[in-house]
Amino acid sequence: MVGKFESNKDLVQELTSSGAQRVGKIATLITGTVAEVAREIGEFVTDAIEMREAAAAARRDAAQDRAEAEFAKERVVETDTVDLDAPADGDLGAAPLFAEPGDKA
Repeated sequence: MVGKFESNKDLVQELTSSGAQRVGKIATLITGTVAEVAREIGEFVTDAIEMREAAAAARRDAAQDRAEAEFAKERVVETDTVDLDAPADGDLGAAPLFAEPGDKA
């Protein structure tokens, strides 16, 4: 038969072992949870950075498009209407080749 002292020692030993295992499991759960939270926060920050960079790239593209449109607008040469029936410079008194009836030459 086991004495009272040895029985109490075995009880304390089992309680200590069980408590240590439970504390270890709780620590593992906490560690895993903290790691998952940190991962989620990191992914959120990464998404925010990517969105900010995409917005900046869109602004740069829009500015470049506006600059190209302004450049193209400046490159357009407007021409004056030319009266083909009018005498050319240096043709003093020349009559138009084609005249409408009633036109004065």
